[in-house]
Amino acid sequence: MSSQVAPAAQTSSNSRAASSSPNRNFEFISRPQFKQQTFDEIYGVPENFLEIEVRNPETHVGYGRGMYTDYEIVCRTNIPAFKLKYSVVRRRYSDFEYFRDILERESSRVTIPPLPGKVFTNRFSDEVIEHRREGLERFLQIVAGHPLLQTGSKVLCGFIQDPQWDRNQWL
Repeated sequence: MSSQVAPAAQTSSNSRAASSSPNRNFEFISRPQFKQQTFDEIYGVPENFLEIEVRNPETHVGYGRGMYTDYEIVCRTNIPAFKLKYSVVRRRYSDFEYFRDILERESSRVTIPPLPGKVFTNRFSDEVIEHRREGLERFLQIVAGHPLLQTGSKVLCGFIQDPQWDRNQWL
């Protein structure tokens, strides 16, 4: 009896091996093939890019309430909605407030993020100016990166790129 059991066990293990080998081949064949990227694909200029930087705050001294700080906005892009590939303009906080109000009126389908809060004490300290600069940069990166605003806003590109931008033309 023992001689009959061995061939039966051997047959079932052979059938298992035979049935599992096509699965192994299938797994090997079904793995995706990846194309090796070229140097230009890895390190080349991306199809669309937008870099917005708010930097170099300057405080201007005036009489009474005439003291204010403005910020340099640097834009680098290849997005067709922007007229210039590289631009540098200066804006003060009140310009950002007007710009934000215009965007809200202009685009009802997009939620415009808030600006950093207005400061009433120590507003010209280095710490407050740097905190505001970071907030203004974050605001512009969000707004300028929004596809609906890039294609639908009349004020966006002018605010970011036009050194002659005048908030009164939008009132």
